[in-house]
Amino acid sequence: MPLPRGERILMRGNEVVAQAALDAGCRAFFGYPITPQNQIPDYMARHMPEVGGVFLQAESEVSAINMVYGAAAAGVRVMTASSSPGISLKQEGISYLAESELPCVIVNIMRGGSGLGNIAPAQSDYFQSVKGGGHGDYRTLVFAAWSVQELYDLTREAFEIADRYRNPVLVLGDALLGQMMEPVVIPEQVVDPAALPPKPWATTGAAGRPHNVINSLYINPLDLEKSNLRLQARYQEAAEQEVRSAAEHLEDAEFAVVAYGTAARVAVSAVEQARAAGVKAGLLRPISLFPFPTKQIAELSRRVRSVFVVELSAGQMVEDVQLAVGGRCAVRFLGRCGGIVMTPAELLAEMRSLVGEAG
Repeated sequence: MPLPRGERILMRGNEVVAQAALDAGCRAFFGYPITPQNQIPDYMARHMPEVGGVFLQAESEVSAINMVYGAAAAGVRVMTASSSPGISLKQEGISYLAESELPCVIVNIMRGGSGLGNIAPAQSDYFQSVKGGGHGDYRTLVFAAWSVQELYDLTREAFEIADRYRNPVLVLGDALLGQMMEPVVIPEQVVDPAALPPKPWATTGAAGRPHNVINSLYINPLDLEKSNLRLQARYQEAAEQEVRSAAEHLEDAEFAVVAYGTAARVAVSAVEQARAAGVKAGLLRPISLFPFPTKQIAELSRRVRSVFVVELSAGQMVEDVQLAVGGRCAVRFLGRCGGIVMTPAELLAEMRSLVGEAG
């Protein structure tokens, strides 16, 4: 049955990720099973052949990311997906992809850690995601969704951003977002891979042109430094062009919450309850985690009394918020870890306690 387009339909988050990739012109997917993202490869296995693409279940996460390298080098829009420990296994390959300047999309439906952890929602992969979890000076561009619709929108746009910067782009969800069903609108327009701009650097055969060479090996330190500096300039461009954030009730806020993804869903409910109780609270939600909305948080810190950082972790994004705030106001961390999702009532009680301490 054809997928209804242009109207609200119920879809699971993981399936929406896969459909977004297909609609973006992704024609190669390499992955390996791990809960709670298994509906992504399942959907790809069923639907990738319908568009003439390639689906392959690799023998491991390490194999999958290196297959991504090969497809990306050939100029194909390619994606892989996994969950926290699986993404850890891909880190060496992601470092190779970045240094080789190869665009691809990597989806992480995060679960509780450390170690094998559990299959519950968590955000403890923040450091791994935004700091470049493998070796070297590379970065991935990172975008975090808070709804099923946003999972579709960000995954689809991630392919455009990856091509623009010739760099891996990471899309973050979590076990809750991947498994939940919500109304989503799938647009009618899809990308025809044949109509995409050419990639003159790709290894598609050398008839009529010089050979293209793609690698990350530079024996001469000066050559490797030149490559690294080229990447850093690209990241700086992304920092100027690709910052995304959203705001709720910040116009007159005295207390600001900074949260992303599922934690932001909890936080926005707590903010609304706080305002109903007379506390002027607001929410700033980072959508791009790298580049981080540093300027937006810095500006906010000049006009609020406190910033509450809410995460489903032991506290990772809080470090970037503290750097952005620069001591202009108090920064307090509120979070749960190990796969526990706090309730709005629990968060509101913590916020009210800290507001009371601040007078």
